[in-house]
Amino acid sequence: MVNAGVIRRDARKFAEARRALQQFTTAELIAISQKAGELFMTAELPLGEGQTQTVDDYIARLSGTSGLPYTLVRANMAKIHEGLTEMPAILRGLTRGLDLSILDEGSGEQDGIPISYFAQTQSLGVVLPSNSPGVNSLWLPSVALKIPVIVKPGREEPWTPLRIIQSFIAAGAPAKAFGFYPTDHEGSSAVMESCGRAIIFGGQDTVDRYAGDPSVEVHGPGWSKVLIGEDQADNWRDHIDVIVKSIAANSGRSCINASAIIVPRHGREIAEAIAQRLAEIKPLRRDDEHAALSGFANPKMAEWMDAQIEQGLETPGAEDLTAVLRGDGQGGGARKLVQEGITYLHPTLVHCESWNHPLANKEFMFPFATVVEMPQDEMLEKIGSSLVVTAITENADFIDELLASPMILRLNIGALPTSTAKWDQPHEGNLFEFLYRRRAIQRAPALAGSSG
Repeated sequence: MVNAGVIRRDARKFAEARRALQQFTTAELIAISQKAGELFMTAELPLGEGQTQTVDDYIARLSGTSGLPYTLVRANMAKIHEGLTEMPAILRGLTRGLDLSILDEGSGEQDGIPISYFAQTQSLGVVLPSNSPGVNSLWLPSVALKIPVIVKPGREEPWTPLRIIQSFIAAGAPAKAFGFYPTDHEGSSAVMESCGRAIIFGGQDTVDRYAGDPSVEVHGPGWSKVLIGEDQADNWRDHIDVIVKSIAANSGRSCINASAIIVPRHGREIAEAIAQRLAEIKPLRRDDEHAALSGFANPKMAEWMDAQIEQGLETPGAEDLTAVLRGDGQGGGARKLVQEGITYLHPTLVHCESWNHPLANKEFMFPFATVVEMPQDEMLEKIGSSLVVTAITENADFIDELLASPMILRLNIGALPTSTAKWDQPHEGNLFEFLYRRRAIQRAPALAGSSG
């Protein structure tokens, strides 16, 4: 554990770390990122003084401390690998096709227009959670953008950010461009305060705490949703696969997992069909090649979520349709169980009679969702903020309304799971615009007698 004083002391060197990255061109750093992606997937890398870590060691350690089965660790590894190796596409999306040599020179021209950008910080602080290794993909472009990264890892998940950093260093990035600080709450605050720009993950209380602070990008609850339009409501059976994947991909641990399914009719039938599919996802050994459900290394987290759901179900107007499908299939099986020393929560589907029910717009870190029925013309007014919305519709007027909504940060039109992501589309926020600011630039004609 590193104390906050060490972090504040090291902050004096962040400008030096920035200069170390500026010695490289953006093209060189992209190539380093791509090489790091390959090393992350295959190499035996340093792990503390005199120790190394193979890929198999990494998978086993991460699974043991986070509860993720090996299958999901590997899936998240593939996501990080793609994030590193697809860096050219990611930067095209973030910069909207900017000629990246402009970042090397400080200024240039784009479409004949003088253009210049300057960095708003000497470092990017990242306070990470433990829910999923894939969240690390959000800070990867910072290295290619010449901004050092100062990481506070999650308590149960130090392995992934450390392995990524060691991959970058082995690929040729300067070691001083990275800070890795396993620390406590005070240390997390020191990371936030010491870096000119910071990313933090947390609940709604964290979102509220940093609201209006332009130096902090908060990744909070996603409240992602699937909406079925009037024109597709009678075809709902064709879309169950998309809905189930939206809920259960990555064991429901991502903010882009759907937590609410909004339909104009057939709500109960749709809910029962989803419940049947979710109930098929069972806890398996962590090394089972078919495992798709994560456990919780910290059982108190599972106990808290289970209690929250049970408390919500005490309010009339909601029913857990997966309850009768658990256990022996005759009902009475508990949502929470302990298997081989690991605590699990069975996937849960709740049918709510109204959007006003306290469970209708809840989000939990496992496959949990509600199904709520409401008229299409009320959906956008009622559903509130959503990180991702998958809108299963071909109605042009409804699509126009969705496109105009300021409450939807990412929109999938058609039968695409909410978990579908393209690297040239920013996930949440825009890291380039967070780290850099465009300046106006004008050049006067050369002065009389000038030789330049």
